[in-house]
Amino acid sequence: MFSDADALLRHLGDKRVKMVNLQFCNLFGGWHHLQLPARHVTEEFLGRGESFDGSSVPGYARTEAGDMSLRPDPTTAFEDPFFELPTVSMLCNIVEADTGAPCPRDPRGVCLRAEEYLRRTGFGTRSVWGPELEFYVFDRVERGSGTNFAGYRVDSDEAFWGAPEPDRRRLGHGLRPGGGYHAPPPLDRMADLRAEAVDVLERIGVPVRYHHHEVGAPGQCEIEPEMGPMLAMGDAIMLIKYVVQRVADRRGKSVTFMPKPLYGEAGSGLHFHQHFFREAEPVFFDAKGYAGLSKLALSYTAGLLVHGRSLLGLASPSTNSYKRLVPGFEAPVNLFFSLGNRSAAIRVPKYAVRPEEKRVEFRPPDATGNGYLTMAAMLMAGLDGIQKDMDPVALGYGPIDENVFHWSEEKRAKIKPLPDTLLAAIEALRSDRDYLLQGGVFTPDLLDTWIARKTKEARDLETRPHPYEFDMYYSL
Repeated sequence: MFSDADALLRHLGDKRVKMVNLQFCNLFGGWHHLQLPARHVTEEFLGRGESFDGSSVPGYARTEAGDMSLRPDPTTAFEDPFFELPTVSMLCNIVEADTGAPCPRDPRGVCLRAEEYLRRTGFGTRSVWGPELEFYVFDRVERGSGTNFAGYRVDSDEAFWGAPEPDRRRLGHGLRPGGGYHAPPPLDRMADLRAEAVDVLERIGVPVRYHHHEVGAPGQCEIEPEMGPMLAMGDAIMLIKYVVQRVADRRGKSVTFMPKPLYGEAGSGLHFHQHFFREAEPVFFDAKGYAGLSKLALSYTAGLLVHGRSLLGLASPSTNSYKRLVPGFEAPVNLFFSLGNRSAAIRVPKYAVRPEEKRVEFRPPDATGNGYLTMAAMLMAGLDGIQKDMDPVALGYGPIDENVFHWSEEKRAKIKPLPDTLLAAIEALRSDRDYLLQGGVFTPDLLDTWIARKTKEARDLETRPHPYEFDMYYSL
């Protein structure tokens, strides 16, 4: 990546680069891009940007007011290894075409406003985030639906159900169902794919902490970037998805970040480690507090839990999300916090013991959400908890350092639950959203657009026969 616009323009000036690729995401987290010859990129262009039809991009503008502009961020530019011609790619902010004002629905802009709101509260000057991206790698994918059919089939060379006979490729090496966590080669057949993706990410300016095979035996993986500022981590989420999918495609494989692509196997989440600082002071640490958390950090935790149900309307915003958030797969189903308990909605990592490391991890989100919006919403929920001096213990959110699935149903029923459907999460977001509107970080228009889209997605699935319903009901 480049330090500023001058560094980028000097790089483009040698004429070796032929194309510039402008990348941006829609409101719901999907990638889009536009390419132009590198000679068009001048200092004036970087200030003015390139126009596009916002009405054709999900979530951005009405048809009668669709003209918008992409304003490139030169500090995100990188040499893109996936195009045949030498190409520089960079991420863009979305602005109004006539005035150049930031588009209120631009997810990167929401991040910037959330960070500014944090500074205005006086509680902190910068937040630090650590997303953990989980995904599946498949070798074959078939899917489709219509009036008279619906179905899918995926396959993986790691899958226990698809070993060829005789199994000359694996020669007896295979992962058991749910047995993929940190599996070594030759059981881990995705290590080279992940390593190639991580090498690309490091070269384009996304530092990576590590990668490994995840619990799901048929090709589940994880890549975790090093922790960083909110906007940089939003960019990192988008770039990790971009790079992993491009590397897999070159290898003849397919990657999905769906929360639950396989029945009976582990789901894929997007956990977020988070804390913030006041200048250099780590305000989440207090050696005398529970798990080393300060009173401010506990109030922040309470805010996440109090608003947890509505947060999931943004952070777990697909019908498939709620097939992951079920008991038995280390996925949270209840709103409580704990030291190291991976079934808790909020976990305090045991290994983060130094003051500057002390943080909390919110575990319900997944990658069907827009990472920029998810982080901004979590920050707003946590700040609301601080402003209202919320106490998670007094409010009944724990801490619980036991396996709640070993409790009786009566005892477990006293814990506040997460939503179990997308519609329930969207209804929670509809009724509990004032905390998101503080400081103009989110706008009513953005939330209304989001709620309308996600309600339609839920209703569209509800009205379609499911293949499993034929097993259950066809012969009755």
